[in-house]
Amino acid sequence: MPPEITIRNAHLHNLKNVDVRIPKGQIVVLTGLSGSGKSTLGFDILHREGQRQYLESLGLVEYGMSKPPVDAITGLSPSISIDQRLTNHSPRSTVGTSTEIFTYLRVLYARVGHRPCPACGKDVPPPYDDSPIEWDTDRINGAASGESGGLQACPHCGAPVPDMDMAHFSFNKPEGACPTCTGLGTIQQARLDRLVDAERSILDGAVNGWEAQLLRHHANTLQQAGRYYGMGFDPTLPVKDLTDAQRDLLFFGVESPQFRRRFPDIEPPTTVSRGRFEGVATNLLRRYAEHINDPDYRQKLDEYLATEKCPDCDGARLRPESRAVTVAGENIVAVARLPLFDLAAWLKELPARLTADERAIAHNILDELHERVRRVTEVGVGYLTIDRDSPSLSAGEAQRLRMASLLGSGLTGVLYVLDEPTIGLHPRDTGRLIEFMRRLRDLGNTILVVEHDLDLIRASDYVVDIGPGAGRHGGQIVAAGTPAQVAAAPNSLTGAYLSGRERTPLPPRRRAPNGKALTVRGARENNLQNLDVRFPLGLLVAVVGVSGSGKSSLVFDILDRAARQRFFGSGELPGAHDSIDGWEHIDKVITIDQTHIGRMPRSNAATYSDTFTPIREAFAATPDARQRKLTARHFSFNVPGGRCERCEGAGTLAVKMQLLPDVEAPCPACRGRRFTRETLSVKYRDHDIAQALDLTIEDALRLFGDVPAAVSRLQVMVDVGLGYLQLGQPTTTLSGGEAQRVKLAKELGRRSTGRTLYLLDEPTTGLHPADTARLIGVMQRLVDAGNTVIVVEHNLDVIKVADWLIELGPDGGAAGGRLVAEGTPEQVAVASGSPTGACLKALV
Repeated sequence: MPPEITIRNAHLHNLKNVDVRIPKGQIVVLTGLSGSGKSTLGFDILHREGQRQYLESLGLVEYGMSKPPVDAITGLSPSISIDQRLTNHSPRSTVGTSTEIFTYLRVLYARVGHRPCPACGKDVPPPYDDSPIEWDTDRINGAASGESGGLQACPHCGAPVPDMDMAHFSFNKPEGACPTCTGLGTIQQARLDRLVDAERSILDGAVNGWEAQLLRHHANTLQQAGRYYGMGFDPTLPVKDLTDAQRDLLFFGVESPQFRRRFPDIEPPTTVSRGRFEGVATNLLRRYAEHINDPDYRQKLDEYLATEKCPDCDGARLRPESRAVTVAGENIVAVARLPLFDLAAWLKELPARLTADERAIAHNILDELHERVRRVTEVGVGYLTIDRDSPSLSAGEAQRLRMASLLGSGLTGVLYVLDEPTIGLHPRDTGRLIEFMRRLRDLGNTILVVEHDLDLIRASDYVVDIGPGAGRHGGQIVAAGTPAQVAAAPNSLTGAYLSGRERTPLPPRRRAPNGKALTVRGARENNLQNLDVRFPLGLLVAVVGVSGSGKSSLVFDILDRAARQRFFGSGELPGAHDSIDGWEHIDKVITIDQTHIGRMPRSNAATYSDTFTPIREAFAATPDARQRKLTARHFSFNVPGGRCERCEGAGTLAVKMQLLPDVEAPCPACRGRRFTRETLSVKYRDHDIAQALDLTIEDALRLFGDVPAAVSRLQVMVDVGLGYLQLGQPTTTLSGGEAQRVKLAKELGRRSTGRTLYLLDEPTTGLHPADTARLIGVMQRLVDAGNTVIVVEHNLDVIKVADWLIELGPDGGAAGGRLVAEGTPEQVAVASGSPTGACLKALV
């Protein structure tokens, strides 16, 4: 019998005493409806127990790492999980830094880079050996005070040229970072019109954010500064009536170049009492810079800031002298802006363009670069550039980059648990990902994949279908075996889709364009090739194309940002384009992407969707609550009153662990229930508030069926396929697809005008084909009400039912960004050179 992992009587969350055998050394797919229990089995049981057993063998298991609720697990290997969570929010991290590709490029440029002599401008080659160099000692004495260490001589004029090492090509080190933007590539400019109301005076509250108790203090400081510089400052005047110098003082402060140029011969005051004022814009920018790695804090300031490309480095992040160094005629900035597909080609051609000495030095460096670039392109993200910011990656892209590092590790005998690795992949590229997983398997590893993609399921070695439904209707093994065996299982919904017994039907008719449209002209952001694209209104429009073809650049970088700027006054500038026509046909834009909706565990599906308020009011209206004089406030875990104060309503306490991340342990006072005993003694239809939060949304809909405000919000979440979520599930634990559908449900709960434009980013992420059919129905209802839905999508079930398709491509990166085809799915299916059309031919 081949080796296997055996689980007996698993009963965590909705799993119902499950027994299952998983063959080792194979690609095994866990599938089933969203919320059926796949992630519970794969991540909460197998992965966490694999970690616990491994750490226990090293004597490192401490308080908080308990065994999962199963009778036994045997045959388990050390496990590594790769989920959809975006953990890197630093704007200083890029694709190149996280994969080490940029690190090796820095080595390459430091070792074989050519640069112009700062004196004569002629080429200075890299030093290849330690042979004596004839120095121009007069120049050296002037440049380095007589010390020649770290210098080489220009072979043409003898001028000293400082050596450059890896640090000079890093935008995260002072030696290499552009001094203007400190290596970020962008600068923040304060939006003075948002910070200050020019129609009001300082004492009348002109400055946004100055509270009453500080207002008089700041006004006094400004008056002292006015006296110090002999120009006066009247805080009772409207800001618009101040002189230019007074406004520069208010906005930029006494230390700023803007103000000091007006009084070049006067040193700024040294104390606040004498008039040392920082300036409202300067203060804002300082606070933003100090919290550069705190996305929650930065988000609070975003509305007062406009992001602009650095005027000195033009977004390149590096100093001028670093940008001047070339290898084979290209500087490191130009190479970092190549899509990885094109970078691979450049690296392949590079040896022929180097001298013999340079080839000898670069040989090992190039080997490392080739291997790292190959691994990243194999997982389907070859269209990315290595200068791409890590926070801008989708969940699927970040996941596949982490997967690329696995192949390079060379580990064997490991259990890899992957969470929907096909998200964001065009059907054409799924085959490349499958081959990658087979190589990982062939190293002697077990690949456990939580997945809904039918192509990947068919290519797997073994399938475990969990169901038959979601939430309390799931948690059972419906079928297990080879893909063919599951396809033949009569009770398996997944099997029905695998075999073709079930499929998403085509609409009986497609809506025709009504003549109204939004037209983007001259789109050239990222790889877009100066496109004119017409989005017909009143339809379900799918923007399609292979990964990296420019879909997100068109819809989210240009259309979404332009809409937010027009309708909401956003400070984020749209991507490069000439104009957009047709705004008069819509009155509201709602963008729903896959960014996480909360980084605090206190935010949950109930609070975010505004469902928790009517639920708390329902508890407060019960006779028990009235008798105890408990209000709706007492049923909130976010404010004092009815919450447990030991854990402040969190339900858990952080346990510090040496050398390991903190572990969350249940609060000993409330035992994880968040509320006081008095609050928990109040029941609504035999449920206390903690029990209500533990219900799935589907069960909560039944419990609160007599609370109209709760019913309307809960029903929408069920409609978008979230009925399996716990009402109190923290938003930090939601996948990107779940977060998007929670946001969609919140917007659907609001009244539509019939002239709303919805922009959706792959809303089917994480959905079983049966759940996708339900979501399609929701989108069709929005369009039936007169609205427009534009969806960026790879899922063929959505693409084939859309009214209109706009395809970009034909490939990713530099080979993309063109309009390949547009029209109905039937028209695109027969379009020449259309990758999406080739996949559609058998479906429409």
